[in-house]
Amino acid sequence: MNHVYIWPHFDPILVKFGPFAIHYYALAYITALVVGWRLMRRLVREKPTVATHEQVDDFLSWATLGVVLGGRIGYILFYQPVYFLHHLDRTYAVWDGGMSFHGGLIGVAVAILIYCHRRGLDPWQFADRVAVPVPIGLFLGRIANFINGELWGRPAPSWFPFRMIYPQSGSDVSRYPSELIEATLEGLVLFAVLYTVSRSERIRSQPGYLAGLFVLGYGIARTTAEFFRQPDWFLGYLIFGLTMGQLLSIPMIAIGAIMIWRARRAARTQTALAA
Repeated sequence: MNHVYIWPHFDPILVKFGPFAIHYYALAYITALVVGWRLMRRLVREKPTVATHEQVDDFLSWATLGVVLGGRIGYILFYQPVYFLHHLDRTYAVWDGGMSFHGGLIGVAVAILIYCHRRGLDPWQFADRVAVPVPIGLFLGRIANFINGELWGRPAPSWFPFRMIYPQSGSDVSRYPSELIEATLEGLVLFAVLYTVSRSERIRSQPGYLAGLFVLGYGIARTTAEFFRQPDWFLGYLIFGLTMGQLLSIPMIAIGAIMIWRARRAARTQTALAA
């Protein structure tokens, strides 16, 4: 049975105290970091041991800095460099949205490399443990996008079972609820895959495998979800009819596959030497 719903007019602000306000978007990031931190504390102590709880606690501030700086800088550079060049006062308005996952990924990767170098940790194994909780943040971020009424979907065919009208889009066209589709693919599905695979000690013993699986899985999930999402109005469709999100995600599929191949090859080599 097909249903058409009108996007609820959510207030993007959860709580407001005078000039101080807590936005759902910011709350999503805070919750993701806290939940991811707690899960990673458990993951690093599973065999093979990667780091101590104290080192994970210390890395939380590095991860926060990588996510926020990388996500915002990535959005500015990948999506609207000209706009922000002429509106420097909007550079810090992250509560209104405008965070790039790809930029945040680069920021966290840099944070991992620097932190592991300074602490004498294996960056591949550490990245594996970081990768598993990341889809939790992606899920919460997409839910925040839905609450903000942004990143709505393309017009949906009449047979699609769950369509939504976004009044803020300027039309009464029923669309895909793309934020919820992305939350499902990038968040729930990807987390289920990563967490299930991470239960194998054999996989955990292959440095870079889980990180590669995340990169590969996200590339597939994001590229697929973008077919349901309306392109940003200031960019539209780009080369070959792809969106910016797809152009940034498709290479991740190849990169993730190479990371998995590298991890498996290294494991086979180690096994052969041990024999």
